[in-house]
Amino acid sequence: MQVSFIIPLYNCLPLTRACVASLQATLPAGLEHEIILVDDGSNDGTREWLQTLSTPFRTLLNERNLGYAGANNRAAAHARGECLFFLNNDLVLLPGWFEPMHAILRTRPEAGLVGNVQLHAGSGAIDHTGVYFNHQGKPVHDTTRPWPARLSGCRSVAAMTAACFGIRRDLWNRLEGFDPEFINGCEDIDLCLRARAAGNRNYVSLRSRVRHHISQSPGRKQHDEQNTLRLFLRWRDEIARLAAHDWSRRFIELHWDQSFVFDDALGRCALGYWLHLLPTPPARILAGVQQSITRELARWSALLPGRA
Repeated sequence: MQVSFIIPLYNCLPLTRACVASLQATLPAGLEHEIILVDDGSNDGTREWLQTLSTPFRTLLNERNLGYAGANNRAAAHARGECLFFLNNDLVLLPGWFEPMHAILRTRPEAGLVGNVQLHAGSGAIDHTGVYFNHQGKPVHDTTRPWPARLSGCRSVAAMTAACFGIRRDLWNRLEGFDPEFINGCEDIDLCLRARAAGNRNYVSLRSRVRHHISQSPGRKQHDEQNTLRLFLRWRDEIARLAAHDWSRRFIELHWDQSFVFDDALGRCALGYWLHLLPTPPARILAGVQQSITRELARWSALLPGRA
């Protein structure tokens, strides 16, 4: 089996049917595959619709709601494909989306997670070309498409959304899948950081595009603060390193009209790192990012007593 497509479901049946139709219409002829639909407690007719499906579909019905991480982990445990592709049920898959992502997984042995360009389903605006950490250390969707990366067709990224990504099954198993302690948020960023820590590189294919309705699942944003706090506590030092570039950009932006940028050691460090003249973030920059993270932790201490 070449590929297992995994789609977790929780209500939103019209979106699910449109997603599945677009998936079947865009897969290359002859691809050996299965489509695993795991229902996480829908009550809108989804389960009745699932009973009408046959090969290449496989269906799993959770007895209780396991959440995004748990539902995907259960489906992946049943998957038989060499590559696993995880898809949100609010995607509209466009012609040619699959092949570039699959090619990266097949030809780059260092590849960890492989994502793609995601367009807002309504406006068509770019919503995602990867995820970076901003000057506060928070994960943010990148909406740019850098020119140099167009030559190779992909870009290396720190992280990506799990709305549409592929991964080799052996790596997924080594990483032990999503951490179910994250509740419908940040489990994708955590998985990306674990892939990096294991020596892999995460990529976004710039030749693969999908449309995404974005956060349509009920309750999607309810645990954002708790999830981000958990991510910070687990990856604080790594997040500081990854956020150093945007912190440098922000520092220069705030001080550009002052000679301080050029005359002060911190300003010179920020400028050098932002221009990629320094291979690693200087200690002065990391200290600045850590101060931003400390402020966020103080906010969380007030918002979520006993957790920060």
